[in-house]
Amino acid sequence: MKKLFFTFLIILCCASGISAEPAPIVFFIKDITPEALVKVYKATGYKAEGKTGVKVSTGESEKSNYLRPALIKNLVKDELNATIVECNTAYGGNRNNNIDHMRIAKEHGFLDVANGFDLQDAEGYMTIPVKGGVRLKENYVGTHFKDYDTYLILSHFKGHAMGGFGGAVKNLSIGFASGSSCEKSGKLNIHSAGRSTTSWTRCPQDEFLESMAEAAKSVCDYMQGGKGIVCVNVMNRLSVDCDCDSSPAEPDMHDIGILASLDPVALDQACVDLVYSAKDSKSLIERIESRNGIHTLEHAEKIGFGSRKYQLIEIK
Repeated sequence: MKKLFFTFLIILCCASGISAEPAPIVFFIKDITPEALVKVYKATGYKAEGKTGVKVSTGESEKSNYLRPALIKNLVKDELNATIVECNTAYGGNRNNNIDHMRIAKEHGFLDVANGFDLQDAEGYMTIPVKGGVRLKENYVGTHFKDYDTYLILSHFKGHAMGGFGGAVKNLSIGFASGSSCEKSGKLNIHSAGRSTTSWTRCPQDEFLESMAEAAKSVCDYMQGGKGIVCVNVMNRLSVDCDCDSSPAEPDMHDIGILASLDPVALDQACVDLVYSAKDSKSLIERIESRNGIHTLEHAEKIGFGSRKYQLIEIK
């Protein structure tokens, strides 16, 4: 009788458009310390297995608000014994080729807080399929991308001049995409919504945002439907500008905390919601809305990549 009841309940939920699956959990801790970073990661219950890569931005300059090595060492090196992974950029700057990017990584201290540093597109690109996309058919990532069993997507949540905001989805898409040093640049492919892999080509804003969502989905699909990925967003130094900006605007709002989830879309949505609930977030909200940034998450959910609904659980 009980089995019959639950079968009826599932059918009823599907018929009424209500998902029988619970919303993904996003864990939240207010402290922003090395210890808190380890604690919120462990709260997800994720067990990194095999060769682990940590995707993090190395920052364009010392003025950038990239996550400082002292904050991430306990998690990256001591807890996970992981390799930090990156890809070259597609714009002129300090990280658009192997030599300069390695120099910046060393100067910023990332070589000292991990079991190695890997520029994944240092030897070229590989192609991965985009399933269910409307803007992209293929995504181009570094050839070393395939060498890892699991990934921690460790992102500094902040504003962004083109995307409105940057978090886990941006790190999965633009972050893993091959740079302009490759024959085919995944970054240029995303920024042009599939129009070019060799040059900066303009496209409508929403198409760019949709391409980010599709590229991020392809990365998670490749990693066994996202089972090989866990995501952590650090909400500190909340500038309206990205860590790719060498002279970002000074943050004018308070730090919020660290969030973690197995669902990158739910994670980014929770961060956006925390920004909107903050009393001193006017500048960052304006940046997000002026770029229609939320559309990235809207499109991600529409194509079956993650959920904008979530359960927020605060840990102490």
